[in-house]
Amino acid sequence: MAVVEELLRSESNGTVSFGNHKLAQKAKVEDFKHAGDLLKVKTYNEITKLEKNGMFLYESVPGTSVLNFKETESGVEFVVEGAEDAQITVGLTDDTEYEVFVADKSTGTMRTGLGGKLSLSVELEAAGEVAVRIKQV
Repeated sequence: MAVVEELLRSESNGTVSFGNHKLAQKAKVEDFKHAGDLLKVKTYNEITKLEKNGMFLYESVPGTSVLNFKETESGVEFVVEGAEDAQITVGLTDDTEYEVFVADKSTGTMRTGLGGKLSLSVELEAAGEVAVRIKQV
């Protein structure tokens, strides 16, 4: 997988791809229109953040490149790449239980708090692309 040179782009399948974990300097794209929403991305090698309509949607430490990020009523799914293992936080529905799949294997269930955030670790070092799917139980 290559980094997202545009930093944020709409894909033909309705998903978005964003982030560039290889950048040494911070870069951002604001007011990007996608499916009736305004997206904003900030990215570089230390952190990648995505917001939708001013609300938190995704963050990784260190920075990652994300392909085919898709939100559904029951969760999110995406493919992620990075130079190192990453801590990823996604914004979901408040106080809801989700099953987390990393590389098509269930890592168990997790419950979001009042802020709707769910955090997980993904082993990326030397792994290439890793598929992540978070589905409401």
